[in-house]
Amino acid sequence: MISIVRINRWPVDVSAMRVLLAEYTTFQGTDLADEGRAMLASLEGSFERSGHEVILPEGVDFGVEIARLAPECEAGLVIAPDHLLASFTRILEERTRNLGCGSLNVAFCANKVKTGQILSSYGIMVPPRLKRGPRVIKPIMGCGAQGVRISEGDEGEGEFGEAYIEGEHLSVSLVGGRVVGEACLYHTGEPPLVIAVNRQEIRINEGRFEYMGGETPVYPDRYDEIVSEARKAATILGCQGYAGIDVVVADRVYVVDVNPRITTSVVGIVQVMEEELGKILIDASYGRLPDAVHLSGHVKFTKDGRIVT
Repeated sequence: MISIVRINRWPVDVSAMRVLLAEYTTFQGTDLADEGRAMLASLEGSFERSGHEVILPEGVDFGVEIARLAPECEAGLVIAPDHLLASFTRILEERTRNLGCGSLNVAFCANKVKTGQILSSYGIMVPPRLKRGPRVIKPIMGCGAQGVRISEGDEGEGEFGEAYIEGEHLSVSLVGGRVVGEACLYHTGEPPLVIAVNRQEIRINEGRFEYMGGETPVYPDRYDEIVSEARKAATILGCQGYAGIDVVVADRVYVVDVNPRITTSVVGIVQVMEEELGKILIDASYGRLPDAVHLSGHVKFTKDGRIVT
């Protein structure tokens, strides 16, 4: 059956596209390549099961490959560390339909200090900033808990300190629909689609945080509150496409990070979701989201994306 989405009364055939999936860590062979490879395989399989042809970059220069391949594809998605994602996304969105968050919004979310400030101004609880005493010190731009630690010492260049919130570490996986026109902050369109709430296994070893993996789906006692705060955060920041909102549940629900990109939880989600994430991402890019998704079963996964149950 041919799937048709109508935008401005013109029919658009989205049943069989060439989709560029550009995953940075596997392309460059970084220390996060195992995790990147697992996310890439999960997405590639979902797009292919949805009837699309997946194109992967080759060569030696990631940005050059995106610029070369994107015009040959009907859509594309970049997966990269936060501090690099905006620039590569900009290359993609200038040449084809971007299935992820817009480059402007990505650039804003990559700065954890600015993100926290704007969320706080809208009434979202975030860990308060601290300059002295025992606190969590983290990079202003970073991912995967790298460089995050509890310390009384001075902050290094490009770091900031915030209060340590002891509680349950969770993430909410969402898909935001496309905003008509240019990507912009603080849109007030249709609320993002909730895909799943995931539990994160965070280990603190000699004061340093380490992400060990997680499980999905989970249904904590304050599920509705958790989902509501995550959706608010994603909407305030204009997140489109897939996004992961990290929260710590304590006396309140605290938003501790906003990831405007594919996260490791996707390797578990594609195992339990009846719908295809690839199809949802394409439909969302045309402003169409389903009312809900259906999850069946439960899986655990490691930090490098291996399914363990």
